[in-house]
Amino acid sequence: MADGIGQATAGALAGGPTDATAPLWATVVLPVALVVAALVAKAYDAALPTGGEPGPARRSLSALGARAVRPLYEALRLLVQQRRRTTAADVLLGRVGVALVPIAAVLAAAVLPWGFRALVDPDVGVVWFNAMEALAWAAVWLAGWGPNAVLPLIGGYRFLAQGLAYELPHMFALTTAALGAGSLRVGEVVRAQEGLWFAVWMPVAFIVYLVSALAMSFWGPFGHPVGQDVAGGVAAELSGVDRLLLSGGRWVLFVSTAAFAVPLFLGGGHGPLLPPWAWTLVKTGSVLALLVAVRRALPTIRMDRYMAFSWLLLLPLTMVQALVVAVVVLERR
Repeated sequence: MADGIGQATAGALAGGPTDATAPLWATVVLPVALVVAALVAKAYDAALPTGGEPGPARRSLSALGARAVRPLYEALRLLVQQRRRTTAADVLLGRVGVALVPIAAVLAAAVLPWGFRALVDPDVGVVWFNAMEALAWAAVWLAGWGPNAVLPLIGGYRFLAQGLAYELPHMFALTTAALGAGSLRVGEVVRAQEGLWFAVWMPVAFIVYLVSALAMSFWGPFGHPVGQDVAGGVAAELSGVDRLLLSGGRWVLFVSTAAFAVPLFLGGGHGPLLPPWAWTLVKTGSVLALLVAVRRALPTIRMDRYMAFSWLLLLPLTMVQALVVAVVVLERR
């Protein structure tokens, strides 16, 4: 503890960002902020016009507003909807899996610095974030296993297969940012980008991370675990609060993974004129808007093609990117 206080003091005296943790009340604010951000992202996604809509409807402000509030109405409807039960279901296991999706997303976001202060900033913050993603991995599979039905189980196994394909490139992208900073502490990664954002000289790792952020929350072209060809996959037998938790958890997970790109590759709170927390907010909103637009623009990719793309292209590229960063870091020393 004394070492942490000393490091924070040294950082403050040097005129740079500190790795001081946020106050205790931020523990309550964090999940609320994530839920609000998820609602805003969902509303933005719902407000985007689809290709089949007529021109005037796509431009009407009232139509846009109606679409934007539709997710809130849907959430309220699910809150009062009766839960569905399947024959011989493992109710406890299924509900634990459903509840773990938003819990894992919030725990992953605990190491996110808003400005230069995070709820916690452990020495292995990057590893912690990846571990919580793995917890969400297990949670989705449990949610598919619990109902004791074919289609949810297929969705759960699809998520495992998809996860195996993107996890290694995703892990190398995280490792590359930590390698560039010489630390697994998220605060140190942010501090290392004071002069130059990692996205500038680690573009492959940055792009791979953004792709894996979509895959992690199985949105857009990576929506196989909840694909309509299996009647909704993991969510096929879910209703009421269970369905709300899984759907909302996916959006919170999406927000957490998108927000983590900011301290990893976009300089965190670094920027001119605006305060650090404002820069974090602007950058996070920009990443979210980009990913939602990409989710709408790209069709679902066949599982076999995506897995081949990940294993044969993304993984070698991220390994080469990590090697380049390692050489640069060694040369600097």
